[in-house]
Amino acid sequence: MQQSLRVVHVHLGIKGGAERFFVSLVNALAERGVEQKALVFPDRVWKKDIEKVCEVSEIKFSRSHIARFFINRRIAKMNRAFRPHAMMSWMPQATRWIPNDPDILTAARLGDYPERLDYFANCDVLVCNTPDIARAAGDIGWDRSKTRVISNFTDTRPVTPISRGSQDTPDDAYVVLGLGRFVGRKGFDTLLKGVARSAGSYLWLIGEGEEEDNLRRLAADLGITDRVRFIGWTMDPGPYLSACDAMVIPSRHEPLGNVVLEAWAVGKPIISTASEGPGWLIDDNINGLIVPIDDHEGVGNAIDRLKSDAGLVVTLVENATDKLQKGYSRDAICNAYIDLFSGNRVR
Repeated sequence: MQQSLRVVHVHLGIKGGAERFFVSLVNALAERGVEQKALVFPDRVWKKDIEKVCEVSEIKFSRSHIARFFINRRIAKMNRAFRPHAMMSWMPQATRWIPNDPDILTAARLGDYPERLDYFANCDVLVCNTPDIARAAGDIGWDRSKTRVISNFTDTRPVTPISRGSQDTPDDAYVVLGLGRFVGRKGFDTLLKGVARSAGSYLWLIGEGEEEDNLRRLAADLGITDRVRFIGWTMDPGPYLSACDAMVIPSRHEPLGNVVLEAWAVGKPIISTASEGPGWLIDDNINGLIVPIDDHEGVGNAIDRLKSDAGLVVTLVENATDKLQKGYSRDAICNAYIDLFSGNRVR
């Protein structure tokens, strides 16, 4: 690996799984000697987690023609001084700020299915974090030879769990964790209904979003308010994952599901609906349990199955750990990105 490898990231995200992985990747690349700059919106809560290893410039990106002219000039000036080998955007809209420069490899990372290709006019390559996203890009006209499938990794270092008491939860309770944005596609209503069917189980929900009031009302309607804890958002869910008994991903649509890797990393069994990403990562009854989308009865039954079968939990966790180490390690994913950024342009 060339010690002088230089990369610019354009990241317009707010907070979520993609942002947690961005922070992890920036730090991992820095450990490998990659010099990096990041262009982000002002006041990102995760800025402090990368600025020790990556120069961060805050920009108020705008779609107006005049504003874009000045932003493009600022990026061009930065590139002349920094001379990056590669630029990568982290969401389709951010890709409009990637310049068409013959001396820079330009990439867009896709964590979701693309709906249009005009955003990527200046891109040499699309980095898709699942094969299905790469297939979808090809289906709408992208040159399949200019895609790379590089998944995520997650931190596997031991994490100290929070205390159950800090969340007003009995030490002997069975705790289920849900993590993500409170939006319809995440299916947290299905999870609440599933927990309602599992007598005595507690639910910790980490996140925030437009559906929070509806979810709180649903918990009250189901009579489980005393067993549900709305924790809010955190950039570090590790202590909560370490403290729970099982992770449930109830999504109706989930391109990858970084939370699968995060739960595997701390040795927790997973229940997921058969959404796209988790359905690709998880082998049913081998390293996790899969139930149909919107099947709250299936979710409740799966929770009870984990509660009553300690041997199953051990098997699922051991197999998940093995798969995580073999296919989604920090080194393997970093190597893939370094190979991409170091390589020749693919046009």
